[in-house]
Amino acid sequence: MTFLIENFSQLTLKIFEHLSISMMALVLGVLFAVPLGLLVSRSKKISNLTIGISSVLQTVPSLALLAIMVPIFGVGKLPAVLALFIYSLLPILRNTVLGMESVNKDIVDAAKGMGLTPIQIILKVQVPLSVGVIMSGIRLSAIYVVAWTSLAAYIGAGGLGEFIFNGLNNFNFKMIIAGTIPITLMALLFDGLLGMLENKLNPKFAKEASEGGIA
Repeated sequence: MTFLIENFSQLTLKIFEHLSISMMALVLGVLFAVPLGLLVSRSKKISNLTIGISSVLQTVPSLALLAIMVPIFGVGKLPAVLALFIYSLLPILRNTVLGMESVNKDIVDAAKGMGLTPIQIILKVQVPLSVGVIMSGIRLSAIYVVAWTSLAAYIGAGGLGEFIFNGLNNFNFKMIIAGTIPITLMALLFDGLLGMLENKLNPKFAKEASEGGIA
């Protein structure tokens, strides 16, 4: 408790740094991966290729990816956000494609028979019916990003990773705990809030699809 009181201002700053980096990477991942998933899901070959490329990018060790970013973008938040953005893509992209493919083909055919355009079918039928699967991918990605943001401290981006690495270097167990617990709580918070959003969107979108005479 004494350690927390003495380092409260510094810990608060690192929490906000960690949160801002995580949020930026996750938002960028959602804005890129969801539309891309909707687009490539129309072709099985293209979707498999896209997911395969995303999978390969995620196999690159996180520290190695951060190190690759430094000569190009320097140190600080920008390379950290870009690296975490790359890592956020696979769960969101994969679940978006799986969600779109899971929609009953008969429902899609019925929508076509009603005269809906391909864009209308995607936005009014497939997305509403697959939102639960898509949100599951976003929730999983959020947990990954929050955890991996701790590595951003290696390239001067700040965040709670500074507490963890400084604690490891100085054999300071209190500092390690002070960095680890907020990261865990933050991941749980992200998952809980996104879960609430998912529960809110599911009935709403299902109702919209039903009212449209599709489901």
